[in-house]
Amino acid sequence: SYMHPETVPAGETFITEGDAVNTGFMVLLLDGEVLVENITVSRTKPVTVTVLGPGSLIGEMGLLDTGPRSASCTASTDIQCAVLTRDALESLIEEQPAMGAKFLLAVSARIAERYRETQKKLVLFARLAATMQQELDRQT
Repeated sequence: SYMHPETVPAGETFITEGDAVNTGFMVLLLDGEVLVENITVSRTKPVTVTVLGPGSLIGEMGLLDTGPRSASCTASTDIQCAVLTRDALESLIEEQPAMGAKFLLAVSARIAERYRETQKKLVLFARLAATMQQELDRQT
């Protein structure tokens, strides 16, 4: 098998935002909940971005592009997960190209879905900012 099972205890942060070293793995959450937090939004205190449950992919962007982690992930309950390392992904692609391609398509679809959601939020925030500016302009 290309993935290996792992248990992470509640309260443990297993991915840290900005970490550019430990990017060589992703996690498929099998059981439990993970709190995803981002500090770049407020610059000082972590902001909860989302809570993920079973079936969620975590850390796939870092696995694919080796870039720094974009958020911190902490087990809010004990979690059971399956871990895929970059080496294992490369072995999968080499040994079973069709399966590797299907896996990469599935991961790409998840990333595209999140990108679309982010775009919608940006449009909403832009409208909100414009409305707030109009209100401020009226008061001056």
